Amino acid sequence: MAKTNKNKDTEGQILNAAENVFQKKGMDGARMQEIADEAGINKAMLHYYYRSKQLLFEAVFSNAFSLLAPQLNKILNDDSSIEEKVKNFTHNYITFISKHPYIPNFIIQELNRNPKFFEKIQQNAAFPTLEKFKNQVSAEVEKGILNPIDGEQLFINIISLNIFPFVATPLIKGFLKIDDKGFKRLMEQRKKSVSEFIINSIKK
Repeated sequence: MAKTNKNKDTEGQILNAAENVFQKKGMDGARMQEIADEAGINKAMLHYYYRSKQLLFEAVFSNAFSLLAPQLNKILNDDSSIEEKVKNFTHNYITFISKHPYIPNFIIQELNRNPKFFEKIQQNAAFPTLEKFKNQVSAEVEKGILNPIDGEQLFINIISLNIFPFVATPLIKGFLKIDDKGFKRLMEQRKKSVSEFIINSIKK
């Protein structure tokens, strides 16, 4: 049992170290030796747990996504109004991705490289489902609470406005002439501005 706990501790150290290095260097810039050094282990031990950088990156992503997915799924399927869902989804997503900024780019890169990657993501038990959200949008449109809009289109709008700044970080920083600190401040402001923009566009 002690050995099992030790193995889990070592694996946890590796995943934490890898996430730190991936955030600083990206997938291409990260080196296994650097990750081993960050974790306080030798490279042979790192390879014992993860044979390649790709497998390690996937493990880091899966670990982070397993924390994000249940949050988003809960918001989409709770009994709050669409307005509250927009606010909570935006707040939780931006908060989480600000701590794990590599996730959106990793998903896009993997989908381009391996279209079946999405099937692996969907296997997560807490992968967000949209049926209740779509039905609720239709119901609120019917009641006159929302302007006519399709639930799928609304979801795409929410995702797009939340994801794009993290995918295009260098572009946005360049256009706005801001540094990392300025970008973080901007993302904090977007929790409110994105919600308000979407709500103002759909509410009667």
